[in-house]
Amino acid sequence: MFRPRRRRTGPALLPARVIFYPGGMHTTSRRPQDPQDPQRGEMDLDEALALDAVVHGNVQGVGFRYWTARRAEELGLVGHAGNNSDGTVSVRVEGPRRAVRELLQTLSSSDTPGAVITVDSHFGPVTGQFTDFTIH
Repeated sequence: MFRPRRRRTGPALLPARVIFYPGGMHTTSRRPQDPQDPQRGEMDLDEALALDAVVHGNVQGVGFRYWTARRAEELGLVGHAGNNSDGTVSVRVEGPRRAVRELLQTLSSSDTPGAVITVDSHFGPVTGQFTDFTIH
């Protein structure tokens, strides 16, 4: 019996869905990819970057937003985290690319309170509207 092979989507063995559009990229996977301008060559890890993420799983009522706020403040990020009516948590952070990427990896790790199933993420330009990290 012939069985078609599944394509690998990068370092993770989980399938990923990536949607490109002007100003950013949207990724759904356990290991999202950071956008990089191919004409620039190497990434500037200190360049300011914004991240919008929606965390799915058992993440409400377990201290996830407060845990996220502590991690963001440790990394020097600003933004907010809030519960959504569908049981997910939305996170918006801005700061150096290196710190934003580290927080995203942490949100997808097994160290979080509760149980994270997946993180939908979008990188984009910084708005500068935040001065600290707040919880909604």
